[in-house]
Amino acid sequence: MESKIGAGMTLTQEAAQRRVADIISAIPVVLTEYRCPLCARVFPGYSGLREHYEAEHAGAIAPIVVMLMLNGKGCEVLIEPHWTLKRTLQFRLGLTGTKHMCDKGVCGSCTVIMDGRPVLACQILTAECEGRDIQTIEGIAADPKWKPLIDAYCRWDAMQCGYCTTGFLVTAKALLDRNPNPTERECREALAGNICICGTYPRHSQAIIEAAAAMSGGGVDG
Repeated sequence: MESKIGAGMTLTQEAAQRRVADIISAIPVVLTEYRCPLCARVFPGYSGLREHYEAEHAGAIAPIVVMLMLNGKGCEVLIEPHWTLKRTLQFRLGLTGTKHMCDKGVCGSCTVIMDGRPVLACQILTAECEGRDIQTIEGIAADPKWKPLIDAYCRWDAMQCGYCTTGFLVTAKALLDRNPNPTERECREALAGNICICGTYPRHSQAIIEAAAAMSGGGVDG
């Protein structure tokens, strides 16, 4: 599979896998600087940031450090306590595949997998995620095991604008993890929390069923 990304440029799926793998590997494991979100001053240690808050921003709530297990990699992240996981993934870690859409927990575009279950990143505080196993669409895309699922989505054209597609793919991956051979009804039930404004719903079940057959060794016709 390959797609055009600009004049004279073609992106193959293998190149996309390498790109998202690079994005994941670029996330630092340990913080080396601590930036104040109120005045942008940078400190070499967290204690310095806390002392700065007490002296310069009395009454404000200081950021906290959370250790996340993200796509199989542990990483420290400095966040404000009220930040959702979606905000942290997008604006602190650069994992923009977890989309911002309704921000009310009804569309599924921000779906991630946490401890084996699909969850809505816009409805979970990052501070609640410490020690939890989190998978995002970037981690799925970087894993060659899931190439048949991505291929099937492309083959069935299970997207139009594509904005919601990452949430569907994450939910589909979670379904196949627990049920490697789902029926069409089971696919529809699993995807019931994902909304597509373009109306591509029938294509998703077909793509998942095809991917399941390919991954089980059944192959794909045509």
